[in-house]
Amino acid sequence: MIGRAWSTLVAPVLFAAAVALGGCGGDNDAGDAGGAASKDISGRVSIIAVWSGDEQRSFEAVLEGFTEQHPNVTVKYTSGGDNVPTILATAVQGGRPPDIAGVAQPGLVRDLQKKGALQPIEFARSTIADNFPEDIVRLGEIDGRLYSLLFKAANKSTVWYNVGAFEDAGVEPPETWDELLETAETLKAAGIPAYSIAGADGWTLTDLFENIYLRQAGPERYDQLTAHEIPWTDESVKEALATMADVIGDKANIAGGASGALQTDFPTSVANVFTASPKAAMVIEGDFVPGAAANTELEPGTGYDVFPFPKLGDVENAVVGGGDAMVMFRRTPASEALMEYLASPEAAEIWAERGGFSTANRNVPDSAYPDDITRRTATAIADADVFRFDMSDQQPAEFGGTPGQGEWKILQDFLANPSAVDGTAEKLEAAAAKAHG
Repeated sequence: MIGRAWSTLVAPVLFAAAVALGGCGGDNDAGDAGGAASKDISGRVSIIAVWSGDEQRSFEAVLEGFTEQHPNVTVKYTSGGDNVPTILATAVQGGRPPDIAGVAQPGLVRDLQKKGALQPIEFARSTIADNFPEDIVRLGEIDGRLYSLLFKAANKSTVWYNVGAFEDAGVEPPETWDELLETAETLKAAGIPAYSIAGADGWTLTDLFENIYLRQAGPERYDQLTAHEIPWTDESVKEALATMADVIGDKANIAGGASGALQTDFPTSVANVFTASPKAAMVIEGDFVPGAAANTELEPGTGYDVFPFPKLGDVENAVVGGGDAMVMFRRTPASEALMEYLASPEAAEIWAERGGFSTANRNVPDSAYPDDITRRTATAIADADVFRFDMSDQQPAEFGGTPGQGEWKILQDFLANPSAVDGTAEKLEAAAAKAHG
């Protein structure tokens, strides 16, 4: 997951309002739809995505930039909150999907494509390829055709720390895994647990595993495990679990110990670190961490800061990420033009300047980001040599994204008993095999 589980998002009041402007999809090239380059584009475009509150206002500012370029196009945005998958499934079944939607789960994109609900966006391939790294372009492909654009990204390969705790212990941000473990021991000796872990939210544990696995096993095996082409009992999985135990195995170096961590949700794990009297020195999570600490008295840079997930294995400059991908259900000149616009650096720059936004668009200038910390975490996505989407988000929901079962529950059990590497791998494989059919 990308952190949706802890966010309070506004669900739509009326489903009909969300889809009223939509039309039927269908997997074809719609050659008579006209080109996005037309100077006289007009029409209506309906969009559904997760964003509400400040995020909705920022996205609507992006859309205003589009309508300034195309004043004869009316764009209607509806926030679906966490109900987006349900809304889209119902809308597709009823033949009234929106024109465009923002989807956070690649698995849902594939399901919609298999149902023939999505339009390919090959017309925008050159624009997307000009602005995004190859790994990001490939992420949007299904059977060699382009179906989605990763518009809003999240860097999940970050570690956030309390500056005062590091200074008191006399340590610097580590660059390698071995240095991380040494830093953790020094922090413990200085009287503060190194780690704050949100064990009550199983998705945080999948993120830790995925960061380790990508670096240790490499991107090819990461892709194979994601597709369940290799079993979860593979030695590479066991090796990653053993490495994960380097962090979760030292109960004395976790705020509250293992039992306390299993009762700690994500916002609390951040609050443990983002305070003048911290209960732990570090929280290993994505670039959305500061958003969970809106009421902290600490200032960025002087009170809290961030460093990249430590180097591990042979893979250099890797990022595990999440995000929201834009997909198209109905291809018209107006919806084509909007999709092309969302692939541009100009669209991303509008939201980047407002804050709370990261993009893999490598042509967005660094100066667009409002502060140094956001700049570092956001540009790391576009600059990554290896980018892989959150593995659990690509799994069937019953395995990769459901509280109390699958990966979430099994890794929570592993947090309680990190010596059970073989047994954990066997449980993961049994759950994965069942979910993948």
